[in-house]
Amino acid sequence: MISGINHITLAVRNIEASFAFYQDVLGFQPLARWPVGAYFLAGDMWLALVVDPSARDAPLPEYTHIAFTVEPERFDAMARRIVESGARLWQEDHTEGDSLYFTDPNGHKLEIHASDLETRLRTAKAHPWTGLEFLV
Repeated sequence: MISGINHITLAVRNIEASFAFYQDVLGFQPLARWPVGAYFLAGDMWLALVVDPSARDAPLPEYTHIAFTVEPERFDAMARRIVESGARLWQEDHTEGDSLYFTDPNGHKLEIHASDLETRLRTAKAHPWTGLEFLV
């Protein structure tokens, strides 16, 4: 059985720009760095960056993204920091809790979210969308 996510690896074109974004803008803790990669920690999540010359330079059109938890009292400051970094915003927030949808320097779609699954499910039960079925 799978017990969780072990790590996330993102392909990047420029390790310097990506390293700076994840460390200085998002505040991830750098753990290791080498000429074509880096390891970071955010909470208990391990993120790897690896240089790949075929990495895209624009977001893919689909909704796939990675959402990072931000404490509600820190959301505004973090969102401001991301916007001021020049990160491209790719969607408006339409969910419960505060969210900011943005891309990293390589076009990976990311989100900061100041809520949790329990709140999402409670909100969905109060205002279900068409076809929603709860399985637990």
